[in-house]
Amino acid sequence: MRRLPPLSAVRAFEAAARTENFTAAAAELGLTQAAVSYQVKALEERMGAALFVREKGRARLTPLGQRLLPTLSQAFDSIEAAFASHKAEDESLLTITTTHTFANTWLAWRLGGFQMVHTDLAVRMITSNEAVDLRSGEADVAIRAGLGEWPGLEAHKLMESNFTPMASPECVAKFERDLGRKLAPADLPNLPLIGPQDEWWTRWFRDAGVPLDSHRPYGGIRLDSQANEGHAAMAGQGFALLTPFLWRGDVASGRLVQPFELTATGGYAYWLAYPPERRMVPKVKRFREWLLVAIKQAEAGEEFETYA
Repeated sequence: MRRLPPLSAVRAFEAAARTENFTAAAAELGLTQAAVSYQVKALEERMGAALFVREKGRARLTPLGQRLLPTLSQAFDSIEAAFASHKAEDESLLTITTTHTFANTWLAWRLGGFQMVHTDLAVRMITSNEAVDLRSGEADVAIRAGLGEWPGLEAHKLMESNFTPMASPECVAKFERDLGRKLAPADLPNLPLIGPQDEWWTRWFRDAGVPLDSHRPYGGIRLDSQANEGHAAMAGQGFALLTPFLWRGDVASGRLVQPFELTATGGYAYWLAYPPERRMVPKVKRFREWLLVAIKQAEAGEEFETYA
């Protein structure tokens, strides 16, 4: 176990000894002159020897004080350098954790625009659906779907996480040819559904007024994320419940079709979250401002642009 004197007293002594002035030391440390004098006196009492010879307007070091100063100043320089190195590294790298779905369908396509504007920042994106401890340094910010209730975190709502069936144009065309008419919601329980046991299918059918008592969907493909379900739908493997906002590019390019205007919701949304004490950290502030503008622009159906 280290047997060190109180570091506050050592720090007060080092500042007073370096500046040879208790008033200057107090200004540097954000203390009163009386507080500096008290800390130095406490250190002298602990050591059983004087460190200063008090003179008017100047604090002259005793031989013991002269011997201690270089070593202590070097130690504080090393501590300062260690923290400065961490701060420089921390300020130069932004780490974002988000879900596989949000990363693959939206953020990865646009994140380069943020970095092109903020060329001084390196940006790292981690995709995970698991909870991440933002205070431990695993990431700076998180983008997650939920109700926005994460204790100890500040959360900004990005968009609603609603959902509706989507499929490839070829898949929709085939079934409409077979039916000889446009698809209706009541047709879907008898068609290939991706993740048919997902509770959100029940919610969407209920909102669409489709009873499931006599023909609940069984079988079908089960995948672990909306991103994978969307790609399976594009491959023609059936209808997937997807969030329209995240798949606008694929709809616009003709890879997916949204047959019905009706969307349902479980009350969830996508949120940007981070510890409140990190709110004004420059890299967090810059990313938050960029992301909120980019989301609003995408919701308005505008082409994506970069923002300073």
